[in-house]
Amino acid sequence: MGLWTKQQLRAFIKENKLVSAQDAQNALKDLFAETIQEMLEAEMDEHLGYQKHDVQKKQTNNSRNGKSKKSIISEYGEQEIVVPRDREGEFEPLVVKKHQSNVTGIEDQIIALYAKGVTTREIQDHLQTIYGIEISPTFISNVTNKIIPLIKEWQNRPLQAVYAVVFLDAIHYKVKQDGAIVNKAAYMVIGIDLDGCKDVLGMWIGENESSKFWLSVLNDLKNRGVQDILITCVDNLTGFTQAISACYPQTEIQKCIVHQIRNSTRFVSYKDLKKVTADLKPIYKAVNEEMALVELDRFEEAWGSKYPLIIRSWRNNWDELATFFKYPPEIRKIIYTTNIIESYHRQLRKVTKGKSIFPTDESLLKMLYLATMDVTRKWTGRVQNWGQMLLQLSVFFPDRIGQHLR
Repeated sequence: MGLWTKQQLRAFIKENKLVSAQDAQNALKDLFAETIQEMLEAEMDEHLGYQKHDVQKKQTNNSRNGKSKKSIISEYGEQEIVVPRDREGEFEPLVVKKHQSNVTGIEDQIIALYAKGVTTREIQDHLQTIYGIEISPTFISNVTNKIIPLIKEWQNRPLQAVYAVVFLDAIHYKVKQDGAIVNKAAYMVIGIDLDGCKDVLGMWIGENESSKFWLSVLNDLKNRGVQDILITCVDNLTGFTQAISACYPQTEIQKCIVHQIRNSTRFVSYKDLKKVTADLKPIYKAVNEEMALVELDRFEEAWGSKYPLIIRSWRNNWDELATFFKYPPEIRKIIYTTNIIESYHRQLRKVTKGKSIFPTDESLLKMLYLATMDVTRKWTGRVQNWGQMLLQLSVFFPDRIGQHLR
């Protein structure tokens, strides 16, 4: 059952001489404005306790005090209404609040579109096509700026005291700065807590990726309550180990095996690439560290003279490449690579691919935050087999997590 009967609808059509879809749109536009107007009048009646001209029921010294014109934007475009006022200035309308000019939910639509990586130009075209509303780039920027306080609150929220595993990696973008286009790094941190739940702990925008900036990120985590991290998973950035050790000296470090393989094959000739990659596999697929070292020796015998840099890299980084060997398969699968955070980065890139250059750090941060909220909304469950993994971790780190287990 609709709001109107068939007879009422036909009367409305006849009265307004509606013969086209555009006529219907215009009539509904007028009807919408009249409805809003009546809702405001009803709110004033409720506020004062009596209807207009019904002074016999008046039980207050307050009274109506004229009206003020106001332009609003709705699904029917821009319209003008008049808002009733009271003499004592106490009336606070709800249907159209003070200083509110938009009653469409368009602001929510703008933020939702922005979160999906839709460009400002495309947002303008969308609103023009659907609602016939012309929105300026400044208006879109002002709407999205309303989430900045939310970003600051999220970025400074308290964190858990202990995280079982923390992944650190950066994703790179081009941003305008002082009239030039510069490369910026968005530093991202994902943590798995002792309940097996993963979350993005924060994001920071900085100039290029450096161990010095990562140290400031880690200090920020500490200031927000992170007392201990059992295992960190990182790429092979120079100085990363020193930065982590300076802030969390007890933390075990696992360098990403996938990154190590990429670095190893960077200078391998194409004709050797498949064979070198195959010969590296027995190293990181070994059952334990002892066998992995045997396989590394075999690899050196086969390729050491031709590619000495590969051998040197594996030997120099071995302590942090081999961390995962002491753990069972379930934990190994999670920590031997930074796949968890790289998967998150792939989802961010889907959203940001339409923006080759960001006008400011703030615009980049807004889009990454909205995309992150969209991604993490789906992270509702625990890591698979977490109960078994937590049992293992409690044996490896009894003093560091025992007191925090619920």
